[in-house]
Amino acid sequence: MKPLEKLLEEHNLTLEEYERIKEILGREPNLVELGLFSVMWSEHCSYKSSRVHLAKLPTRGKYLIQGPGENAGVVEAGEKAVVFKVESHNHPSFVEPYQGAATGVGGILRDIFTMGARPVALLDSLHFGPLTQPKNRAIMEGVVSGIAGYGNPVGVPTVGGEVDFEEEFSHNPLVNVMCVGIADKDRIFYARAGKPGLSLIYAGAPTGRDGIHGATMASAEFGEETEHKKVNVQVGDPFREKLLIEATLEVMEKDLIVGIQDMGAAGLTSSSSEMASKSGVGVELYLDNVPLREDGMTPYEILLSESQERMLMVAKEGREEEIKEIFKKWGIDAVVVGKTTGDRRFRAKWKGEVVADVPVDALAEDAPKYKRPFVPPQIDQRTDEEWGRERDWEEALLKILSSPEMASRRWVYQQYDHMVQTNTVLLPGAGPAVLKIKGQKQAIALTIDANPSWGRANPKAAAILTVAEAFRNLATAGAEPLGISNCLNFGNPEKPEIMGQFVETVEGMKQALEFFAVPVTGGNVSFYNETQGRAIPPTLVIGAVGLVEDYRTIPRPERVGEGYGIYLLGWEGRDLGSSVYLRVVLGERGGKAPEIDLEKERVLHRELIRLAKEGKLSYAVDLSPGGLLPNLAEALFHIGKGAEISVETDGEAYLLFGESPSRAIVFASGEIETEIPSRKIGIVKGENLRVYLNGRKKIDLELEDLKSIWEGVFPRIFDH
Repeated sequence: MKPLEKLLEEHNLTLEEYERIKEILGREPNLVELGLFSVMWSEHCSYKSSRVHLAKLPTRGKYLIQGPGENAGVVEAGEKAVVFKVESHNHPSFVEPYQGAATGVGGILRDIFTMGARPVALLDSLHFGPLTQPKNRAIMEGVVSGIAGYGNPVGVPTVGGEVDFEEEFSHNPLVNVMCVGIADKDRIFYARAGKPGLSLIYAGAPTGRDGIHGATMASAEFGEETEHKKVNVQVGDPFREKLLIEATLEVMEKDLIVGIQDMGAAGLTSSSSEMASKSGVGVELYLDNVPLREDGMTPYEILLSESQERMLMVAKEGREEEIKEIFKKWGIDAVVVGKTTGDRRFRAKWKGEVVADVPVDALAEDAPKYKRPFVPPQIDQRTDEEWGRERDWEEALLKILSSPEMASRRWVYQQYDHMVQTNTVLLPGAGPAVLKIKGQKQAIALTIDANPSWGRANPKAAAILTVAEAFRNLATAGAEPLGISNCLNFGNPEKPEIMGQFVETVEGMKQALEFFAVPVTGGNVSFYNETQGRAIPPTLVIGAVGLVEDYRTIPRPERVGEGYGIYLLGWEGRDLGSSVYLRVVLGERGGKAPEIDLEKERVLHRELIRLAKEGKLSYAVDLSPGGLLPNLAEALFHIGKGAEISVETDGEAYLLFGESPSRAIVFASGEIETEIPSRKIGIVKGENLRVYLNGRKKIDLELEDLKSIWEGVFPRIFDH
């Protein structure tokens, strides 16, 4: 055996953790057992640096069915249940962009149908380095192709998302994927092992060597060399996943299983030990029975493999053959690989010998919990009157719309099948994704939001702003928020300044969610997003689900006609710090994050939802990054008509490009009556975008020309 120091380094375990393992076992662990603890005590599986802080988040709500602790969260939506979660596949997507992204999609799909839900939608939050660098272009192309290459064949539409560019993502792209499924409220399945003496059934693809120590890789920084880590990246097969979905849902429909768990991070080890621990039982695995696709695999490799498209089920007593027959019908292997026991041990056998024997709770529940030291993050408070001086606004708008920051994402989403299953109401880019629920008038609205620029400036404020933006986005479709999932993306938590960013982000998220009375249903923490000591900006990704009472009332661009009024609802501010305008037009990064008043934000949401329900809104868009003018232009592109805007203001830059929250643009055929600040800023008219400020015409551009520039950015970068 290798020297202890080398072994622990390879398994990403500290000497203190090793001593704790010895104390638990009362002896030295063998190599297989060391591998088990390595993956189960990894940051990715155990949340050992984050659990003490995540416990502060609100996890109860009036629509909540299942909160954190399961494969996915569940909320009530009318007569149905919505199952959803956000997960990350950041490290694999840097090492091998196509397969990293593809298997990220496959994994999050399994999290959803494991709960008994049919997946109906995917959304992505993608963050890359500047596209001026060939490596970043290659990563983005690979990631987008990987998402399309898995989601399209499996038949689940990608209906929304976002793409962001920051220098720090050059060596650490973020690939966060949200999946949403629909289930019957009384047919939710959980990761439970039942009682002793039940059969464990392995169903799905044969096990290979791909993905071994993938969870450990996701819990470490990258150095200069990453090629050798490609062995840690799984390889996906979406066609097998499609068959696995259908077979699994049929087994559930016939009520043949007690519990089920996806073999995701840490594979067979995590799925079996977590189910057993939650149920107060043990497991005994027969590794000789595990289907293998490679010769000479060892028990260590079988237990730690993260090969894709695999599930572990606990069969109801005497129903094993029925389960096998269903999977056989769908062309999927299903074999008994173990049983539940009454001794609360995790035991694995190979060729008649016990190769691992450890307390099951030691793997699943008793990982270390660290209260890592942290220091408050540095807050950027910079403002500058120079940022707000008058400039050529035509030139500024053209510069923003022709930059990757605000350009059309059509090149991305046209690679995805967003209409499969025929539930999509609002098309990508027109607002939050909205999907009908078959058989009822209610619809669900979905959004995924992040803003690393805010995170860099002020992590706590960024968290509050991101939650507010997600709910504002839902409100533009008339949707009330039901719950959120999240992914917290950070650098190395062993560095006090990074841990400080994380703690402040959780505090901000807690404050906003408690204010809006919306729970966290689950999520993911991705630490160690660093290469050669350079960390990503603190990036909180919020995936939110909302309920629309009647999909026929949803504001949408095709309902806007010539002569309709354009209104600015909400409270105006003077927030240019950390804005798109600052970065793209002025070439500066940083500056103070926008200020927010949550009470004003809540009132705006209520008014948007009320006006939508009453049929008073033809179309509405929240003022997300970019500010009023770029977001107005984008709305007009979807409407297909020009506009004439006329506004009196003492701060042109702040009005046109400021990113103050608690605002929305709405289009209506009649007057908007509301108690919150509201002013009519123009009308839908003609084929140009004309803007008059204080009586002077400042912008006059043909909308089709503007749209052509906006839509041509990514094709120009990638197709030529």
